[in-house]
Amino acid sequence: MSPATDRPHPPSTATRPTDLRANLTLAALFLAMFVMGTAELIVVGVLDLIAADFQVSIPSAGALVTVNALGLALGGPALTALTLRLDKRTILVGALALFVLANLVAVVTASYGLFLAARTVAGAVQGLSIAAAFGAGISVVPPERMGRAMSAVISGVSVSAALGVPAGTLVGQTLGWRGAFVAVVALAVVSLVAALVLVPSVPATGRGVGDQARYAFAPRVLAALGLSFLVFAALFAAVTYIVPFLRDVTGVSGALVSVFLLAYGVATAIGSFGGGRFADRNAARTLTLGTIGVAASLLALELFGTVAALVAPALLALGLFGMGMAPSLQYRVVSLAGPGGQLAQSLPASAINVGIAAGSAAGGVAVGAYSPAAAVVTGIGIAVLAVAAALATGRLRPPAPEPAQ
Repeated sequence: MSPATDRPHPPSTATRPTDLRANLTLAALFLAMFVMGTAELIVVGVLDLIAADFQVSIPSAGALVTVNALGLALGGPALTALTLRLDKRTILVGALALFVLANLVAVVTASYGLFLAARTVAGAVQGLSIAAAFGAGISVVPPERMGRAMSAVISGVSVSAALGVPAGTLVGQTLGWRGAFVAVVALAVVSLVAALVLVPSVPATGRGVGDQARYAFAPRVLAALGLSFLVFAALFAAVTYIVPFLRDVTGVSGALVSVFLLAYGVATAIGSFGGGRFADRNAARTLTLGTIGVAASLLALELFGTVAALVAPALLALGLFGMGMAPSLQYRVVSLAGPGGQLAQSLPASAINVGIAAGSAAGGVAVGAYSPAAAVVTGIGIAVLAVAAALATGRLRPPAPEPAQ
């Protein structure tokens, strides 16, 4: 794969900001994704408090996670298609404003139905923001750094899982779940101001929705999205049930479980930061090596799960390989879409969220039928499919440039 043919096309160097300005823009985009990622997952840490407040069951309260994910997976691409002709800065600022309002509704409402609706809206505008952030990020860097620009956006989400969610959960347990959402709203307002000040105008370019869809949903792009689905299904089939695995198989309990989880979270953050460089060098090869790494890490958990000293590095490797692939997954989808890249920017997040849901469900079935160790075995099986998909999709190429009219 040559860099010249497997790369989305940013604006010309004549309109590109200086390095300092570009870094400030990427920092603003990172903050936006950090805040939204924190809001997406913070419910998990305060689910019992929400259930008690609204007098619903814990499974019913879990619908707050489901509707947010569905809003992101379905609403994100739909809103992206509807806003293709708008400036990316305008989209990002508007989405952040709606995100603030949706979370304010969550803070003040006494209606569980309205809370569910607000979470759905928040998920949809998060999906829209992700696509706009990728568009803005790659517009401020030269072609050889686009993978790193993508990793800055993706890292906001991974760092939120590693740091933002535990901190938000602590706030929620101390000040109540509404206090945690107030903190999210405050950070979202800061992020909105940062976007207004630091993100430059990125006018829409290229084709209309119908023409872009023809490229964005081409078989080669769907194949790359299928790989995204498999990678995260494999990860979350195991990771969703890692706490019972650590307890029942490894024999780790109490505060030490948090240490293992923090190590995994930090590894995912490091992987997403560093993965951009590998995407810039060779995204297809990175995906092949990354899926092999995920499969090997899961296999190590299964083979050495009773030895805590070996489980720790296996979890670290799982986080590094798993999230280290995320920038390359985004890079490949956008590059394979060619002229449909603007619309395609929203699709990996959807495929990933569907993969997370499917993997978690598959792992849950395995745990229910057998034991926590069965979730890891399930992850291994899916990871083997992901390796095969990575090898197959590695041969795909972007569409040939169309002749000038």
